[in-house]
Formats: sequence, C-alpha cells, structure tokens
Amino acid sequence: MLKEGIEINKRRKMIIEKTSYAFLLFLTLIVIAFVLGIIIYLIIKGSSAINWEFLSQKPRAGMREGGIFPAILGTLYLVIGTFIFSLPIGILAAIYLNEYASKNKLTRVIRLSIINMSGVPSVVFGLFGLGFFVIMLKFGKSILAGSLTLAFLILPVIITATEEALKTVPDSYRHASLALGATRWQTIIKVILPQALPGIITGSVIGIGRAAGETAPIIFTVAAFSQPNLPNSIFSQVMALPYHLYVLATQLSDTPEDMQWGTALVLLMIVLIFAVSGTAIRTRFRLRRKD
Repeated sequence: MLKEGIEINKRRKMIIEKTSYAFLLFLTLIVIAFVLGIIIYLIIKGSSAINWEFLSQKPRAGMREGGIFPAILGTLYLVIGTFIFSLPIGILAAIYLNEYASKNKLTRVIRLSIINMSGVPSVVFGLFGLGFFVIMLKFGKSILAGSLTLAFLILPVIITATEEALKTVPDSYRHASLALGATRWQTIIKVILPQALPGIITGSVIGIGRAAGETAPIIFTVAAFSQPNLPNSIFSQVMALPYHLYVLATQLSDTPEDMQWGTALVLLMIVLIFAVSGTAIRTRFRLRRKD
C-alpha cells in the first residue's frame, strides 16, 4: 500500500509538472507569435516604401515626399549620446552598490528609488529634461539635452541589470583575487566585470532599445517637427524617427500610408540591429569565458 501511494504521488507530480511545462510553453509561443506577427505585418505594409531614396534623401513637399534620412541620423545621434552618458554612470553606480556600499537602510532606499524610477512615465522624464537641461542649464532643445534626458530614463535598467550580473559572480573569485594580492578595484576590473559582461550587455541593449523608441522625452528636449538640415553640433536640434512617425501619422493630412509604415519599419530595424548586435557580443564573451 505504501509503495502504491508513493507511485501515485510520483505520477501526480509528473502530470502536474508536464502540464505546467506545456502551459508555460503555450504562453511563450503565444508571445513569440505576437512579436513575429507584428514584425511580419510591418514588413508587408512598409517594405514597399523602402528604397535608397527613402533612406538617403531629405523630406520634401511638407514631408509627404522624399526620404527620412535626417530622422534616421538624428535617432542614431541620440542613441550614441545616450549610450555615452548612461553606460559609464550606470555601471559605476552598480559597482558601488554591489561591491562597496554597506547593506544598510540607505542602500535599501537607494535601490528602492532606482526600482521606482523604472516605473516613472517617460513624459515625466521629458518634463524634467525640459526644465533642467533645456531651460536651467540653457542647453536648449538639442542633441545634448535629449541624450542626457534619455540617459536618465534608461539608467535604472542599466543599474539594475549590471548589479544583478555582478551578483552572479561567485564570491570565491573575489576572495581568490584578493588572496593573490590584487586590490579591490583590480579585482573588479580584471575578474568580476569580465565575468558579468554578458549580463551587463543585455541590460544595456534593453535600455538603448527603449531609448531609441521613446517619443515623449524627445518632444520636450530635442525633436524638431521639420529639420531637413543635418546637425552640425551637439547643440543642434534634430528630427528623430519616433517623433517623425507620430507627425506623419497624426499631424499631416494626405500623407502616403506606405511612408508611415516604412518609417515604423526602419525604426523597428534599428532597434533589432542593436538587439542582435548585443546578443552576438554577449554570446561571444560567454564562449570566450568558457574557453
């Protein structure tokens, strides 16, 4: 009787486990199907607009003709600027919180604040950028103001991802490095960061992808309704793909539909390029670490 009861319990647990696995797999496939559906739909609707003129020319005829090159270039400038400002600050902040800061109420409050910042609407960051960078620091509506605003927007993502990546590095690595005579900073730079790099890259790519697609912050700090001339300094105002897409879809009448879908497709492709590049770099570092 006892053996039969044990066998019944094992079968019941196995059934529950397989059912749960099948359910989770089903939900995962639904999410993947939705994502692929969106990508395929954008390709079908927007591919007809994609040509060399569309990607390399300036807009004409009130943005109803021509291309979107100024918006593409402006988006790339903003992404690069955001990356330059956010990555060093985010990584250094995570290093301090994980490697140097004591576990007390202050650090708990700081971590809680960082988590709460992730839930702040992007329009609030845009208003902050307008008040602080544009007006108070007198940067004006510029690439510098927009990049700094987007950097603040994605800092919580980078800090949280980097700190979690640092936590995955075993303490034995730290102890072994210190025992060999390395300083704490040398241990962080030469031992811990290389091990945590795949996780750091993942967080950075997620943050940069979010920054590339944001509209509200750049409306207040950098985006121009129409700016065919290319920027000549970090204090120049630029067009950007998210805001340009909003303008084409809502602010202009008689805009060719394929231009709207083509702009959306180009924006998606830029985000995907960053994601794929980050994945490739992360995979390469993981393989190198195993070797």
